[in-house]
Amino acid sequence: MAGSNGKQKTVRNMVLSLGVTVLAAAVIYVFVPHDDKAPDLPRIDYRVELLTARRAASYPVVAPQGLSDTWKPTSVRFKGADFDAWHLGFHTAGGDYVQVEQSAEKPATFLEKATQGGRATKVTEEIGDRTWTRYTGGRYDALVHQEKGATTVVAGTGSFEQLTQMAKALKAK
Repeated sequence: MAGSNGKQKTVRNMVLSLGVTVLAAAVIYVFVPHDDKAPDLPRIDYRVELLTARRAASYPVVAPQGLSDTWKPTSVRFKGADFDAWHLGFHTAGGDYVQVEQSAEKPATFLEKATQGGRATKVTEEIGDRTWTRYTGGRYDALVHQEKGATTVVAGTGSFEQLTQMAKALKAK
């Protein structure tokens, strides 16, 4: 009978261990945040960076005018030493991301980065007084406008309707 007492202790220890494990998992589930929503990014004021970029860049720097408040600017940067690279990022009310990228860098190199691997399609759109080419197949869809001295890309996870809305709002002054 000495052997059965050892088996009872082993089963009891196993049940206790399982209970402790389940209890620990429940505590972790309750107290550790597990929200799958993206964090609420703060709205930024990009006016100073825009003025700096417009004074320093070798091309007309664009920024949106007249977008509704549902477009939240969340990132901005100007890198004069990096081909006058201009970036302005927005989040929409639906959680999509749309960015404006401009650069004087060689278009092939710049477009690979700005479109996140997208490729030109045969679809073009006349938006305002500019012709934009659709890019697809990368991480982002994009609209691309090339002119002498600079390339402008409107790209992101947003729909082409949202990308077009941003492209329509872009103004150089």
